[in-house]
Amino acid sequence: MGADGLRLPEPPAHEPAFEDDFTVPRLSKERWVDHYLPHWTSPERSRARYDIDDSGLRLRIDADQPDWREEDAPLRVSNVQTGVFSGPAGSLRGTHRHRSDGLVVRTETPERLLWAPAAGRVEVTVSASVDEGCMLAAWLVGTEHLSEGDSGEICMFEIDADAVGEGESHARCGVKAHSDGRLTTDVTEVVVPLDASQPHTWTAVWGPSGTIIGCEGVIVRRMAQSPRYPLFLMIDLFELGPRSHSGTSYPKTAHVHGVRGWDALDRPEADAS
Repeated sequence: MGADGLRLPEPPAHEPAFEDDFTVPRLSKERWVDHYLPHWTSPERSRARYDIDDSGLRLRIDADQPDWREEDAPLRVSNVQTGVFSGPAGSLRGTHRHRSDGLVVRTETPERLLWAPAAGRVEVTVSASVDEGCMLAAWLVGTEHLSEGDSGEICMFEIDADAVGEGESHARCGVKAHSDGRLTTDVTEVVVPLDASQPHTWTAVWGPSGTIIGCEGVIVRRMAQSPRYPLFLMIDLFELGPRSHSGTSYPKTAHVHGVRGWDALDRPEADAS
């Protein structure tokens, strides 16, 4: 599993600062914003489609779901994130300025810092989608509320539906610099020996010593760099490309079974020996 193969350090002994197992019938507004980067688009386009069932949070792409932005079509997404920040309408300030072709705030969104650690650990347990054109991802992205340069990202995983297999699955993970000149983009594909459509857990541990990413308790990436500022957690199901024509293809789904996060560690951040 990956190039490292060492076990992740044990989680901190203290209780998580952030935890959700999605056992209540409604998504917690104290933990989650149920829109994908709402400031760059309109509410009807950014709003997540989801429900909560016996397995947890089920993210959906529905047949009638609009593209996130007309300029990005075809692209539909259902996302939950642990906060949001934007400048006023018409400005260029906002969380995750991930494009360089003129993102402008269309919907001014009140700042919400529900969970935004600058260092720590997060564990996300998911079942990826195997539906045509879908990708399940989890990212830690710079809030940018303190500085627009605080835009880096820890890509915990991006799993394409067609990369999921019974005995092994492929995923992308690493660090993305975006417009943070202090970071270098370093994202690679890893192979994990499991069926990613079944429940499994990804972990990111980051701080001054660097970043490690693991799957099912085993390190798959180790990097000397890490963002050094507050980060929001984003978990999202995308449908990329044209809509499926078959009427039985929707909804397309993926599950988030649970999330646990710690703001800081009681051991060195990248010590996995």
